[in-house]
Amino acid sequence: MKAVFLDYQSLDKNDLDFRALAAQFDQWTVYPATSPIEVAERIADAEVIITNKVQINAEHMQHNPQLKVILISATGTNNVDLEFAREQDIVVCNCQGYGTAAVAQHTIMLMLNLATSLLKYDRAVRTGEWNKSTQFCLMDYPIMELSGKTLGIVGYGELGQAVAKLAEAFGMQVKIAALPNRPAREKRIPFAELLPQVDFLSLHCPLSDETRDLIGREELEKMKSSAFLINCARGGVVNEAALADALKAGEIAGAATDVLTVEPPKDGNVLLDASIPNLIITPHSAWGSVDARQRIVQQLVENVEAFKAGMVIRQVN
Repeated sequence: MKAVFLDYQSLDKNDLDFRALAAQFDQWTVYPATSPIEVAERIADAEVIITNKVQINAEHMQHNPQLKVILISATGTNNVDLEFAREQDIVVCNCQGYGTAAVAQHTIMLMLNLATSLLKYDRAVRTGEWNKSTQFCLMDYPIMELSGKTLGIVGYGELGQAVAKLAEAFGMQVKIAALPNRPAREKRIPFAELLPQVDFLSLHCPLSDETRDLIGREELEKMKSSAFLINCARGGVVNEAALADALKAGEIAGAATDVLTVEPPKDGNVLLDASIPNLIITPHSAWGSVDARQRIVQQLVENVEAFKAGMVIRQVN
């Protein structure tokens, strides 16, 4: 089989082992990145396309009747025309659950940073504030324990459950939100009722029409002024302007997000305003541990092996 990987650099930072994947193919061509105008030429004669973010549309598939499989090296499938692939009997498989441990760990890390004012203390040491202290320690910023605090989780799938397990290990009380307009489920608290109960609110739901701007001005006003918001889901789940205003007004104590509505934020973003207090932003890096990324490579191998054996796994079309 002839395979082409169109954007391996979006996955590999020169720290992954691709040998098992390359061994699956008779011919294996990899490109660090591929622009839209380069796609047609690079997939010519390929039986297998591997893509992370490069768009594969109906025209690409129509001009390559030899194409058998499209492997997406991520969970999201919006970069491939799934319906047309199905019509052409082209199997599309993605990767799933590879980043659960990494994102759960990152979520707790953000919570700990906010709870301990870690970045503020680090900055205070680097700028010489500790040197000026009249006692052995510097305690200018709030420090709180996670133990005994209430964590609300929105989105209780595999990732939400992993975060809950780690939080419980810190002694937190975990409460699960029922999304608005969803049927009532056992042990889930209506979303609006949960908001004023939590010390931390952690988002792990997908972005959809139902969840877009799930956290807006009204929801932030319902939260405690001492509460923190964590978003390791998608940028559009939180109304960014409302969050910026809430932090500036002290309506909530702080927030941390690994995601923005547009990534990267080349044209700026309201949350990048340096005057916003107690906000931590990480660059959509929660998923990116070397372990998680190597897991993606292993799942690509598994997807190919299963296809060859006539037992397709992780098919999304």
